[in-house]
Amino acid sequence: MNIAELQQLQTWVLWAAFAASAVFGFIAQRTHFCTMGAISDIVNMGDWTRMRMWVMAAGVAMIGFYAMAWGGWIDPGKSIYTSGRIVWLSALVGGAVFGFGMVLASGCGNKTLVRIGAGSLKSLVVFVVMGFAALATLRGVLAVWRVNTLDQVAFDIPMGAAMPVWVSHASGFSAGSTGLVMALLIGGAMVIWALLGEDFRRTDNLLAGLGLGLVVVAMWWISGRLGFVAEHPETLESVYLATNSGRMEALSFTAPLAYTMDWVVYYSDTSKLLSIGVVAVFGVVFGSFVCALIDRSFRWEGFQGTRDTALHLGGAVCMGAGGVTALGCTIGQGMSGLSTLSLTSVIAVTGIVLGALVGFRFQIALLERE
Repeated sequence: MNIAELQQLQTWVLWAAFAASAVFGFIAQRTHFCTMGAISDIVNMGDWTRMRMWVMAAGVAMIGFYAMAWGGWIDPGKSIYTSGRIVWLSALVGGAVFGFGMVLASGCGNKTLVRIGAGSLKSLVVFVVMGFAALATLRGVLAVWRVNTLDQVAFDIPMGAAMPVWVSHASGFSAGSTGLVMALLIGGAMVIWALLGEDFRRTDNLLAGLGLGLVVVAMWWISGRLGFVAEHPETLESVYLATNSGRMEALSFTAPLAYTMDWVVYYSDTSKLLSIGVVAVFGVVFGSFVCALIDRSFRWEGFQGTRDTALHLGGAVCMGAGGVTALGCTIGQGMSGLSTLSLTSVIAVTGIVLGALVGFRFQIALLERE
């Protein structure tokens, strides 16, 4: 493969990622998919429908991920979620801060992008502030604090964070077969649990559970299969094209918001190239916009007052800083990370749920004060 062919392949990877993320945005807008909303429904109404969407999508993504790994299409060890260094405190604290922030900001990073596509100007403000906070936590003043404090509390697992590798090492079975069996058992149980809800078995709910899970699988294939080059023509090393981490990536909506702002601000800098994460941000907004036009739900929306503005700004900062610290959001560490059966992702998702519950208590306290 020469440089021209490599550049052409990279273009195909970016377009494929844009198309997949646009489908994600379309489905999320069509089905009202929202992780924060799912937790809120449970807390306030005892309704598990939207949580069943999320759980089913994660289960489908898990089965698809390890089916591709078993088939030799992707290497499950080549993602940030399966790294051998377990920054458990960063994942837990960062996840909790993110979960708290998404309650204040009325939704996570993915929901923010979906709302932008449907006409929400206050979500556009959340996007900018969240992206700024994420960038500061990646490379700025908050990054120094993060690296010197939370990231120091960690332990190493030479085999990596993916739990199937541990079982494979202990049992003697191949990692590919072990991963597929565990994915079928755990992911299958998640899908079955979702389907057991009688009110859940409706078109939109099934579309969200199955469709969004398959989009995550598609993103893993685009990044890990289509975009994988075994030997770069210049460096002669293997490379995953158009990724910010240099590893295989799926959907995530915290660090990519920072990369998007960085790309827009420094567009004239030729070293700033489009990545899968950046085009996924634009793709989700575009997909949501198309859906909003089709079902005539597009509405301009602004802040309701000073307190509403303050809460959303505070939530955006928490999401940006917390999501980067936790190495992902409800979609990044949630659906994408859990699909790899990563211990780090389990810790991060636990933190997100705990933080969200604290956020709901905080909102209730504000209402009681009034």
